[in-house]
Amino acid sequence: MNDLRTLLDEYLATRRALGVRMEAAGRYLKRFVAFAVQCEALFITTELALRWATEPNDAQPAQWAKRLGLVRGFARFANAVDPRHQIPPQGLIAHRFRRPRPYIYSDREIADLSAAARELSGTTGLRPFTYAALLALLAVTGMRTSEILNLDRDDVDLVGGVLTVRDSKFGKSRHIPLHESTSLALRRFAARRDRLCPAPRAPAFFLNESGTRITESTLRWTFVRLSRRTGLREPAKSSGYGPRLLDLRHSFAVGTLVRWYRDGVDVERHIPRLATWLGHAHVSDTYWYLTATPELMQAAARRLDRIAPRSRP
Repeated sequence: MNDLRTLLDEYLATRRALGVRMEAAGRYLKRFVAFAVQCEALFITTELALRWATEPNDAQPAQWAKRLGLVRGFARFANAVDPRHQIPPQGLIAHRFRRPRPYIYSDREIADLSAAARELSGTTGLRPFTYAALLALLAVTGMRTSEILNLDRDDVDLVGGVLTVRDSKFGKSRHIPLHESTSLALRRFAARRDRLCPAPRAPAFFLNESGTRITESTLRWTFVRLSRRTGLREPAKSSGYGPRLLDLRHSFAVGTLVRWYRDGVDVERHIPRLATWLGHAHVSDTYWYLTATPELMQAAARRLDRIAPRSRP
C-alpha cells in the first residue's frame, strides 16, 4: 500500500508531466499530508479533508473551498490507486467568490516601501538592495511575483534593456522592454549583487544572502513586514489584512491607463498592448486589473469631453 507521501509525490509528478506547475498547490497538499500524518490517518476521508480545509478559522469560505478543492483532486488520484481513499463531494463548503477590492498604491507609498527595504538588516548587506530593487521592478513593470522571482541572469539584458519572461502562466513567454532609468537601476543593483555575492549558488537574478533563489513565501513575509513599517498595514498584533503584492500589478494597470488618457492615447485601441505586456491571453483578463479610481475617472471624463464636447444652449 502506498502511503500518502508517496502518493502525493506520484500525483504531483503526474500533473507536472502534463504541464501543470503545481507550485502553490503542491505546498498546500504537502501541508495536508503532514496534517493527515499528525492525525495518524492512513487514508483520505471526507471528514479529514474538511477539517484541514477549514483549519484557518479567520479565512474566507472561498479560501476553505479552494483548499478542499485541492484535496479533492489529490483524492481522485489516490482513490484510483486504492478505493479506500474517499473523494470529498462537491458543495461541502458553500461560498460565493468576491473579488477583493484592489489597493492602488500612490507613488509616495511605493517609494516608502523601497526606502523601508533599504533599511532591512542582513549578514552580507545584499538583502536590502535586493528587496528595494525587486519591489521597484514589480511596481514599474506590473509583472507577476512568480515571474520576477523566476528571472535568471540570462533573462535580464542589462545592455539592451529587455526582460525575458519564460514559461509563465499558461506556459506563455514574452519580452518586456525597460525604461532607460529602470535599466540603469538594475545595472547598479547587479554590480552590488555581484560584489556582495561573488559565488552564487543559483542562476537567479535576485538572490537571498545565501546565494540561492528567493522563495515566494519569503518575499510575501518580507513585504508584510515592510508594509507594517510604512503604515500600509496595522501592527502585527492587530487583526485584519492590508495591501497585497498583487495590488502592485493592479496599480500598474490603472496607472498606465491614467497616463494614456493624459497623453491623449486612444485607450480602447491600446488595451491589447497592455494585455500583451501583462502576459494575458485575453483582453478580458486585463479588465480584471482595472479599478475605477477618481483619478482614472477624471482622466476618462476629460478625454470624453474632448471627443464629444457638450452641446451649449
